[in-house]
Amino acid sequence: MKRFLPTFIFFAGLLAVWELLVRARIWSPVLVPSPLSVAGYLVEALADGTLASALLVTLRRLLLGYSVGLALGVPLGLLTARFRALADTLGLLALGLQALPSVCWVPLALLWFGQTEGAMFFVVVMGTLWSVIIAADNGVRNVPPIYARAARTMGSNGLHTWLRVILPAALPHVVGGMKQGWAFAWRSLMAAEIYVTILSGFGLGHLLHYGRELNAMEQVIGVMMVLLAVGLAADRALFSPWERLLHRRWGTDR
Repeated sequence: MKRFLPTFIFFAGLLAVWELLVRARIWSPVLVPSPLSVAGYLVEALADGTLASALLVTLRRLLLGYSVGLALGVPLGLLTARFRALADTLGLLALGLQALPSVCWVPLALLWFGQTEGAMFFVVVMGTLWSVIIAADNGVRNVPPIYARAARTMGSNGLHTWLRVILPAALPHVVGGMKQGWAFAWRSLMAAEIYVTILSGFGLGHLLHYGRELNAMEQVIGVMMVLLAVGLAADRALFSPWERLLHRRWGTDR
């Protein structure tokens, strides 16, 4: 309750400021709709199933691409940290491509896969993969060498050292990379859905795009609020429990 009250007051204050700005007529109501207009759109979109359908389509695409990017990125990151040849090649490539804006993958995906789900999948994987590789690589490199030496002194070697000593010690960085990869996957998918129209499923990005095309700012802001809510929910449900567990495991929790 002590943490909920300041949060509630903060967001209630934001809504109040928003409403005051709308009433002050600084901008046209077409450009800056009132909170009630946005709430009305969200209620209507929920009632007719548009919002729920788009959310499910987007989450399906996101989870599929993110899972594949994660399954490829973590092992590749560990191998990059283990072998210098991979660090000088794949590691350098990952470092360069990770800085590439997500929207840059969309034209390439359209040329290779066309207006298909494959284009969406490719963009999300590319948005996830490189940041996860870098995080896993950095996580292993930041493990104090004394851990591995102590393990070898006690008889550990090879794969056992990696699985029971190095990987657990690198997990905080890996989880941080997973969290960053999720954020990049979100951005990549929104860029893909805004520019790629697929008749097999309309996601949140499509609702955002059509809201802009129709000058329906209550739809644009409403979809943005849904994206924000989903991002916060994912952090609370997926990543925060992992981070709390690791802090307790390492004795760094408050």
